[in-house]
Amino acid sequence: MATSIGEISMERSSTLARLAPLQAVLFDIDGTLCDSDPFHYLAFREMLLEIGYNGGVPVDEEWFVKTISGKHNDDLVSVLFPNDHERGVKFLDDKEALFRRLAKEQLKPQNGLYKLRKWIEAHGLKRAAVTNAPRANAELCINQVGLADFFDALILGSDCKHAKPYPDPYLKALEVLNVSKDHTFVFEDSVSGIKAGVAAGMSVIGLANRNPSQLLMEAKPVFLIKDYEDPKLWAALEEIDKMSATRKTTT
Repeated sequence: MATSIGEISMERSSTLARLAPLQAVLFDIDGTLCDSDPFHYLAFREMLLEIGYNGGVPVDEEWFVKTISGKHNDDLVSVLFPNDHERGVKFLDDKEALFRRLAKEQLKPQNGLYKLRKWIEAHGLKRAAVTNAPRANAELCINQVGLADFFDALILGSDCKHAKPYPDPYLKALEVLNVSKDHTFVFEDSVSGIKAGVAAGMSVIGLANRNPSQLLMEAKPVFLIKDYEDPKLWAALEEIDKMSATRKTTT
């Protein structure tokens, strides 16, 4: 009988115990800290319709997931406007401004985020937000979900040689926090982001809240969760605690 994704997730959760003692936790922002993808989708849908993209047919969410989700704007310029870079840059700048207008005061944190925040703070872990989003978007999202005083660092893809799906942003986060990839894990919700974390040599927990689970699993996360209330996550964190306690008693 075939093994389900859920069963694979339970089997893989135990591998997080090897990260003990944990030093840091890294977070993507869009779709990971907050449910911002619907606002990005609406902004793209509205603006692409205005310019007659796709023959004037509104783009759908499947197109958004496959073409847009998790990618850096520099890459999207080439995808959407391959023959007019300047127009593409202007379009995406305007799209981000529309996103901020749509999302302001409406963004909500992912379920269980504050519970996880308390766990991280209680364990004295370092933390960074690592994103392909522009700074204005990133800061808006972080402020809207009440995490302005939570992160030790904000790492932007635009500040690195390569954005996600390359590992550069996550490697920079490790450097800035002065922590080891062997004692740090990542939360991500997109294929691009999971690939970046895995390429940086870290364990990645995927949030399967909007992007298809099968696509996310192909990027090789350790396991998937629905949100931060997911029992799989808390079972894995408990294993880390147990392993940390065991190592303390044997040293």
